[in-house]
Amino acid sequence: MTRGAQEDPRASRTRARLREALLAECAERPLAEVGVAALVRRAGVGRATFYVHYADLQALAVDACADVVREAVEALHAWHGSPDPVHAPPALAEFFASLTPHAGLYRALLGPGGGGPLGRVLHRDLRAYSLRERERAGAADAPLVASAVAATFAGVLADWLHGLLDATPESIADQVWQLLVALHASR
Repeated sequence: MTRGAQEDPRASRTRARLREALLAECAERPLAEVGVAALVRRAGVGRATFYVHYADLQALAVDACADVVREAVEALHAWHGSPDPVHAPPALAEFFASLTPHAGLYRALLGPGGGGPLGRVLHRDLRAYSLRERERAGAADAPLVASAVAATFAGVLADWLHGLLDATPESIADQVWQLLVALHASR
C-alpha cells in the first residue's frame, strides 16, 4: 500500500496500529502462524477495517517492512565524496544489524536470491534510486548498472538473512559494498 501525502489521518493511524500489531505478533510467532483475528484484536480494530486497508496479511507485512526498504536505500547512499572501495559506510553495517529483531518476518517476505514481495519492493526502489543517480551523473550504462546494483543487493541481503552467507553485519556490509563499488566502476 502506498501512503499518500494527503492521506486521511485516521486511516494513517489505523494502518500504523495494524503494522505495529503485526510486528508484535511476528515477534512471538512466524508470519505463517499469524491470523487476522489475533492481529485485529491486538490492533484494536475490526476485521472489516483490516480489509478496508489491506487485501491480506502479506500486503500488511510488506507495508510494515517498507521502512526496511527505505533504510536500505538510504544506507547504501550514506556516503559523501568518493566512496571507500573497501569499507561500507557505517549506516550500511547499522542497517544489517538492525534487521535482527524481525529477521523471521523479513525471511518470510524476502526469499533466497532476493525474490518475494519484499524483494520486489526493494529491487524496484533501489533500482529507481540508482537509475536517477546514474542518469544525473550522465552515465550511458545507467539502466544496466541500476538493475545490477538492485539485484546484487537484494540477493545478498536475502541470502544473508536465510543463512546462506555466514557473516557478521559489519562483514556482510563491507562485502556487499565492495561488490556494488565494483559494479559502478566496471563500466
